Amino acid sequence: MTTEVQPLRVGIIGTGFARSTQVPAFQACPGVEVVSIASAHRERAEQAARELGIPHATGDWRELMRNPEVGLISIVTPPHLHREMAIAAVHAGKSVLCEKPTALEAAEAEIMWMAAEQRGVVALMDHELRFLPSRLRMREIIKSGELGVIHHARVRYRSDNRAGSGRPWDWWSDVAKGGGLLGALGSHAVDALRFLLGREPTEVLGVLATHVTTRTDTVTGASRMVTSDDEVQALLGFGGGLTAAVSLSAVEPGKPTHVVEVFGAQGAVRVEGLELLRAEVGSQKWEREPLPTPEKLPAGMQENEWAHGFFHYARAISETLRLGLRSLPGAATFEDGWRNQRVLDAIRRSHSERRWISLSRF
Repeated sequence: MTTEVQPLRVGIIGTGFARSTQVPAFQACPGVEVVSIASAHRERAEQAARELGIPHATGDWRELMRNPEVGLISIVTPPHLHREMAIAAVHAGKSVLCEKPTALEAAEAEIMWMAAEQRGVVALMDHELRFLPSRLRMREIIKSGELGVIHHARVRYRSDNRAGSGRPWDWWSDVAKGGGLLGALGSHAVDALRFLLGREPTEVLGVLATHVTTRTDTVTGASRMVTSDDEVQALLGFGGGLTAAVSLSAVEPGKPTHVVEVFGAQGAVRVEGLELLRAEVGSQKWEREPLPTPEKLPAGMQENEWAHGFFHYARAISETLRLGLRSLPGAATFEDGWRNQRVLDAIRRSHSERRWISLSRF
């Protein structure tokens, strides 16, 4: 006798990344239904529902918590809203997927983690890049010891998508709401290093910068100060001589770049998007590591690493929850979210105090 696997019904809060990536990815998963979408701007939720075939839209995210059909809540909102929404979902007995950065600070992230632990629900962070075949293979190579002792790692991100003052002022410009590059990409960088190296940073040194200092508020037409960062430079120490350099900029012209590199005594690996490259000491060249052919993305999703990562992640989440399992190996949990947030907080403090910050005392 076989037990029928029940469909997974998803409720989503947010109409940005959720609309362009999460909804089409979940809708392409067998046995998954996106049944409701919420936004503080009800008209945006209703428009997204019409365009994406979602049966219910609301301007009140709490409706999703009260809906007994919804099994998974995906929180795709500015970071200052994460704690309240995540705790409400946990208390409602829902599984939760939360966007990064985890929260405004580590204290909030810890509260979220503890609430999920006490309720025993599946609570995950949306670090979808962990599920890219390129990064999974990279992690395998590092763990195998083929590279020898790991000496150094590097994360490099370059874009000019926030260069110039043409983009309007919004929550991303406001550090009080969790805006800025440190949270947006720094959270991915820290999570990638922890995931790939299998080690926790012990100390950090960070410098933040804000190059575009004012933007126009489209509601009032007034110029407003930008309080968030658009450049991050950081060093992470992992003990035993292992260091990692993180260089992120949203105001650098040129070809957009997002690269993670790990260097060992006998070789190195480099991931850029969907590709994985390897180099042996003395070869003086990178060689492409064979990987499966990337799958075709569902209609509506943009062709980039984030979309491919989330497509893999969405299937893994849905299979886990539909089978009634309580954990998803390899996924970032709320505990990971707390650990990542501690590092981000330490980088911010390092910038403020102009010194190395030890995470053992932070």
